[in-house]
Amino acid sequence: MGSGLIGSSVSGLQAAQLGLLTTEHNIANVNTAGFNRQRSVQATNPPLSTGAGFVGQGTHVATIERMYSRFLTDQVDRSQTRASELDTYHAQISQIDNMLADPSTGLSPALQDFFAKAQDVAANPAQLPSRQAMVAAGQALGARYQSLAGQLAEMYGGVNAEIKATVGSINSYAEQIGSLNQQIVVAEAATGQPANDLLDTRDRLVAELNTLVKARTTTNSDGSYNVFIGSGQQLVVGPQVMRITTTPSSADPARLTVGLSTAAGVQEMPEALLRGGSLGGLLQFRSESLDQASNDLGRNAASLALTFNAQSALGQDLLGQSQLSSSSSFSPNFFSIPSPTVIANTGNPPSSPTVSAAFVTPPPFNGNFYTDLVNSDYRLDSDGSSVTLTRLSDNKQWSGPGADVAVINVQLASDPQGFTLAAGPLLAGSSYLVQPTRAAATDIAVNPAVAADPSLIAAAGPIRTSTGTANTGGATISAGSVGPGYPAAVGGIPISLVYQAGELRNFPVGARVSIDGGAPVVIGAPTDGVAYTSGATLTLLGSVASSPPTGFSFVVSGLPNNGDSFVIARNAGATADGRNALALAQLQTQATMSGQTDSYQQAYAQLVSETGSRTRQIQVSAEAQTALLEQAQASRESLSGVNLDEEAANLIRYQQAYQASARALQIGASLFDTILALGQ
Repeated sequence: MGSGLIGSSVSGLQAAQLGLLTTEHNIANVNTAGFNRQRSVQATNPPLSTGAGFVGQGTHVATIERMYSRFLTDQVDRSQTRASELDTYHAQISQIDNMLADPSTGLSPALQDFFAKAQDVAANPAQLPSRQAMVAAGQALGARYQSLAGQLAEMYGGVNAEIKATVGSINSYAEQIGSLNQQIVVAEAATGQPANDLLDTRDRLVAELNTLVKARTTTNSDGSYNVFIGSGQQLVVGPQVMRITTTPSSADPARLTVGLSTAAGVQEMPEALLRGGSLGGLLQFRSESLDQASNDLGRNAASLALTFNAQSALGQDLLGQSQLSSSSSFSPNFFSIPSPTVIANTGNPPSSPTVSAAFVTPPPFNGNFYTDLVNSDYRLDSDGSSVTLTRLSDNKQWSGPGADVAVINVQLASDPQGFTLAAGPLLAGSSYLVQPTRAAATDIAVNPAVAADPSLIAAAGPIRTSTGTANTGGATISAGSVGPGYPAAVGGIPISLVYQAGELRNFPVGARVSIDGGAPVVIGAPTDGVAYTSGATLTLLGSVASSPPTGFSFVVSGLPNNGDSFVIARNAGATADGRNALALAQLQTQATMSGQTDSYQQAYAQLVSETGSRTRQIQVSAEAQTALLEQAQASRESLSGVNLDEEAANLIRYQQAYQASARALQIGASLFDTILALGQ
C-alpha cells in the first residue's frame, strides 16, 4: 500500500474500478435466475501518523457482498414448495373432476338407460327384444364402469411415473448442491471472501429443489449447507449426498413409494412425512383423492351388482326356473364382480397364511337390498396376541384377542362394513391390505350366461296366489312378494289357507307367521291359525333373519266366509309376469348404498360433488398461495434484485470517482515532476 497523494489516488482508482466491475456484473445478470445484487464495500486504509495529526492513506475494497437475506429467501422457499404442491395436486385432481362430471362419459346416463331398459322388461317380460336391450344396456353400463376405472388406473400409472421422475430430479439437485458445498468451502478457505456467485447458484438449486419437495437447510461453520427433507431426513450433509429412490410399497407392490438408499437396502419412508413440492402434491393427491375416487367408483359398482343380483335371485326366468327349481340351471346373478382384494405385506413372516375377503351375500334387506360398503381400504394386523382391522380413511379399529379373524367378523356383524374375512391363524408381525371395492368397477360385467340367453333374466315372481274357485265371500289375496330366504318359507307349496271362525288356518306345520312385522306365530298343527285382519300383511318367514321379517308376504283383504280358501303356489308358465323386473327397476330410486341412505345415482353424484368441491378448494388455495409467493418474491427482490436505474446511477458515481482519482493522480505526478525538475 503506497502512501501520499499518488498512493491514495491509486487506491481510489482501484476502488472505483472494482465498483464499476461490480455494477457491470449486476447489469449483466439482471435476468439471471437466482442472482443476488452485489455491492463493493469500501473501507479506509490505516492513516499515517504525523506531527500534524493522522493523514489519510486512501481506501480499499474490504469485500464484495451480495444483498441477501436468509429470512426472505427461506420465506420464498416455503411459499414456493407449498405453491408447487398445490399446483401439482390441482393439475391431477382436475383430470378426475373433468372425467366424472362429463355428461357424455360420466356414469349417470348409463345408469338411467339401464334402468329404463329394466322398466321395459317389466312392461313386456315375454318379449325377447326387451330382454336383449336390457342385456345390451347392462353391458354398456359395465363398459362405462370399466372405462372410468381404466382411466383412474392410468392415473395411478402416471403418478408412479411422475414420482419416479421427480425422485430422479431430487437426487440430481442433491448431487449439485453437494458439489457446490465442496467448491464453496475450498473457495472461501483460499480467499477468506464469500464466493457470491457460487452461493447464488446453490441457493437457486435449493429453491428449485423446493419445487419438488419441501427442503430445510442449515449452515455449517465452513459455509456448507445441510439439506433435510421430510421429517428431518438428511439429503445433503456438507459434500456428502444421501440418495433416495422409488420402491414398490411393501403393503401394495403396485404402488411406488419413496425410500432411502442405505447400505442395508432401501428404507421405505412414510408418505405422510413427505410434504411440499410436486412430490408432496403427487403423494397427497394419490392418498386423498385418487384412492377415494377409485374406491367410491368401485363401491358404486359393487353395490349395484350385489343388490341387483340379490333382487334378481328372488325372481323367475322365462323358462320357469327359480330358487324353487330342482334344476341347477337357474342364473340368479345378472352381474358378475370380483371378490374383495387382499394383499399380503411383502415383509410378512414366512409361512404366513393367505387371507381372503368376501362380500356379505345376500346384502342386508329392509324393504329393499342395500350394502354397508364404504370408500376406504383396510389394514389387518396381528401381533400374535390380538388381531386388529383398521379402516384407513379414519383409522377406526376393530380388535380382538387371539390370532383368528373370526373375532373381527363377530364385530363386523354388529358394525357392518359390507365384507367378511377368512384366514388361518395369523402370525405375529403379519399385515394385510384389504381393498373391498377397488377392483369392482374394473371387472364388473353382465353374467355371461344371461348375456348369451336373455330369457334367463329373472323378470317374473316365483310364486302366485289365487282365491278358491268355490269361495263365497268377497275377500281377495294380493299377488304377494318374496324376500331373501323365501324357499324355506314356502317349502310345502302349494299351500291352501282356509278361513275359519275369524282365523286363517292350514299353514304348514312348523311355519312361522308374522302379522304386520310383529313377533311370529309358530304353527304347531294344521288347525293352528292366525287372527284375520283385513288388509294386514302376513309374512311366512324364510331362512334369513331380518327386520322387519321377510320370506313370502301377502295381504288378504275383504270379508271372507267360513271355508273360503286362498292358494299359494309356484308361478308356472308365467311368461307375462314382470313383477321381479319391476322390483329390479325400482332399485334405481331406492336407498341401496351407504347403509340404506343413498341410491346409486345419489352416491355417484356425491362423488362428483365432493371431487368438484375439493378441486375448487385446491384451486382457490393454489391461487392464494401463488399470491403469497409473489409477495415473498417481491420482498426479496426489493433487497436482492437488480434495479437498472440504480445501477446506471452507480456507473456514473463510480465513473466520476474514477475520474477524480485519476485527476488526483495526475496532479500528484505533476508535483513529482516539479520536484524532479528542482534537482536538475
